[in-house]
Amino acid sequence: MAALWCLHCSSVRLFTSSHVAVYKLLTGFTSRFLRRYTSETSAVDFSSGLERYKDLQNVFRRRLKATYQRFSNIADQSVVCGHHYVYLIQSDGIYRVDRLQSELKPQLVLDLGHFSGGHEETGVEKDFYWTVQRVRLSPQEKHLAATIACHDRVKLRCVIVRLEGGDFNCLDSQSIIASLGEVFSFEWATDEVMFYTTLEGVRSNKAFRLDLTSSGSRITCVYEETQPDVFVEVALSRDRHILTINCNSRTSSEVLFSDVTTPNSFSVVQPRQENLLYHVEHWRGKLLMLANTGPGHEYQVVQVPISDTSMAAWVPVFTPDPGTVIKDMEIVGDHCVLSAKTPSCHPHLIVVPLKHPKEAYVVQLPSWTCAIESRKPGLADQQDLIQFLISSPFHPPLPFCLYPERGLLLSGTEEGSSLDNQDRFITTRLEACSRDGTLVPMTLLHSVPLEHLRQAPLLVHVYGAYGRDLNMDFCPVQRLLLELGWTLAYCHIRGGGERGLSWHRQGCVKGKQRGVEDLQACLQYIFSSSISSPSLTALTACSAGAVPVGALCNSYPHLMKAVTLQAPFLDVLGSMKDPSLPLTLEDRDEWGDPVGNSEHRHCIATYCPLYNIKPQLYPSVLLTAYSSDPRVPLTGVLRYSERLRRAIHDHQSKKPQSDCDLAPNVVLNIQPGSNHLGPEDFELMLDEEALKLAFLYTEFGLAPPRKTKRFIRTNRDQ
Repeated sequence: MAALWCLHCSSVRLFTSSHVAVYKLLTGFTSRFLRRYTSETSAVDFSSGLERYKDLQNVFRRRLKATYQRFSNIADQSVVCGHHYVYLIQSDGIYRVDRLQSELKPQLVLDLGHFSGGHEETGVEKDFYWTVQRVRLSPQEKHLAATIACHDRVKLRCVIVRLEGGDFNCLDSQSIIASLGEVFSFEWATDEVMFYTTLEGVRSNKAFRLDLTSSGSRITCVYEETQPDVFVEVALSRDRHILTINCNSRTSSEVLFSDVTTPNSFSVVQPRQENLLYHVEHWRGKLLMLANTGPGHEYQVVQVPISDTSMAAWVPVFTPDPGTVIKDMEIVGDHCVLSAKTPSCHPHLIVVPLKHPKEAYVVQLPSWTCAIESRKPGLADQQDLIQFLISSPFHPPLPFCLYPERGLLLSGTEEGSSLDNQDRFITTRLEACSRDGTLVPMTLLHSVPLEHLRQAPLLVHVYGAYGRDLNMDFCPVQRLLLELGWTLAYCHIRGGGERGLSWHRQGCVKGKQRGVEDLQACLQYIFSSSISSPSLTALTACSAGAVPVGALCNSYPHLMKAVTLQAPFLDVLGSMKDPSLPLTLEDRDEWGDPVGNSEHRHCIATYCPLYNIKPQLYPSVLLTAYSSDPRVPLTGVLRYSERLRRAIHDHQSKKPQSDCDLAPNVVLNIQPGSNHLGPEDFELMLDEEALKLAFLYTEFGLAPPRKTKRFIRTNRDQ
């Protein structure tokens, strides 16, 4: 049920995770691998300091490419099952294979080369290429709709292909019967009726109905949202009985629903009200919902008859134990399958028999599990099971099937094995005590026991915003680091969603400083446990995760040696004072309103990374940003780098030459384009990741990796 995950990711400054429809739509599944400046900043060199890392960057580029190639055939969600055909998403388009005659040559259904030649319809330059993002089949498999994205992640199209008759190996323009611009979400109600929403910049506020007729097509706007902080998407229930228009902000929900057999009118489940969040599924003529009506305003499962969906008729079905938080929900037959996390952030499944909810039981997953991704069922898939992938930063996605009726969990690979022996890596879950006594969970990944990690380099990941969990999907870069002897730490600080909605609320607006304190506590706990040391510790973050990292650099720069930030949000105060920016108005629930509220202004001013830089010895910093990023203005990144360099220079100039520490490096990597989540192009992505590794090894004084998998430390920091 993607609606739950889309709630907080609709328009935020983020880099995230597996279930997230926004992330998947805008970026694709990268693990397939082929797949205005002020006078203050006008003199900044956009590629300042990069040359010194070039040679080592080339070394890591080769290592990374080899690592990606090792995992090029891992499990993913690129297969869609129809009644008659299986559809395969490939790098050059979509193919189909007859379910009964699988030995026949696959037929080409959608050729992406059709869109790469700079058609007038798309207005795309010839060197742009497209990738398939999402596929939906109409109920009787008469039509296929697919969203395709240009590699700059700005241009999105939904292409509709007629599947009945025709030779798909000789695709012509008549097979494509419609092409819609900037489509975000879409679902078929019937074989001739499709509903969809569109993106305008970073907003989605309209829902449309497409009717396919013998004479062409007709488009009608069926819903338009007026509130700037509400994000609109369409969704289909898992049993395909109801279609919903989900209108979510970060603090409220309103869902409209319709029977797919009569998709002419929509009814409102419950009108939006502040601090009420809910997400809708369908079961046997009733609505099953996740709603934050449980203890502490956390999610619980409730049931309501379709005849009366008002909140007064909501009946609780299942409430998780204290400390357990629900992250997602699927309805499989007569069972509700919940994806949940323990207080230590270990994912697991909870199965609730809807006819006997008191008999709910827990399905334990492997100890290394960090991420779960459920698979949307195809037209002909079995309805009594749920298919999903589990993974971790070092473990490639592993397919599983759960039969809730029998309580049977089966691995999709022989004896549960995967591509490699995973016992060599260890997952340790810890807790650090923050300043106010709150326990902050951490996930540690390492290749040797804890007692042997004192000399290991440490890379610390952090986010802590918008109620989003840290991205802990499989990542070949993180896998390579573990193989090279690094320790990886994921700090689940307040402001994120790892411990539920209250965890987010505690880190919002006036609580933002708590996230900084949580991160400090995590680092100090790690060092006190004889795990690594500040001189071998780097922090890494993307987008809004740069706020707690930048704030910690200002307050406790001695806790780390280096920092890498991608598309970093560093000018919180300046951005939140400017209502002309795309996300300022809707982001006030997260950061506060410094214009209309003096307390908010004071609070932001105390932690804002840009406005708290002072002369001192900072860690070295690598800043990667994109010149036309609509979510994080480049101006803030440039101002930050300029002020940071000036503060470091002022600090050094006030000390005798003999007492001067080795000056840290402030490196700018400004790339063209309007990316926010990094380049889609595989080669460009390799360049960015290789630069980060070259930067870390240089700043730590580590010798470049050779054939050995152990790291070697040079004399620079001994």
